[in-house]
Amino acid sequence: MGKKKLLGPTVIQAIVDKVNIIRTRLKIAKDRQKSYEDVHRKDLEFKVDDRVFLKLSLWKGVIHFGKRGKLSPHYIGPYEIAERIGPVAYKIDLSEELSRVHDVFHISILCKYISDPSHMLETPDIELKDDLSYEEQPMQILGREEKRLHNKTIPLAKVL
Repeated sequence: MGKKKLLGPTVIQAIVDKVNIIRTRLKIAKDRQKSYEDVHRKDLEFKVDDRVFLKLSLWKGVIHFGKRGKLSPHYIGPYEIAERIGPVAYKIDLSEELSRVHDVFHISILCKYISDPSHMLETPDIELKDDLSYEEQPMQILGREEKRLHNKTIPLAKVL
């Protein structure tokens, strides 16, 4: 009682109008989000013999490199790019420890390495004996203190 019935072409026309409104609003939202993303996007491209870091977050729980949990590294490397496979795929020269890992990676897993002399650690010259042992010589005593337990005292020294 009192309900208005829409017939044939008017129902179809109303639905088509609503679908067109939805399509235009979705296109406006998509274009706005694309314009925001285009400002922050930068195209990456590497050459052969460039050095890159390898991102590990995708392998979480599959392969552990040294530490687990919060102290696990986010990137390992640097490694050299051996060849370019496609527009977004690169083959990398990996070390022997990573021989079981496939050596072709997507560009999103790679991070450019900028060489810095502070990244290189200097190893001191150590004189090894015939039995491959060596002597450590303390350079300086930085501090002394005594640790008291219930029934004994332990002398501690901080040595450089």
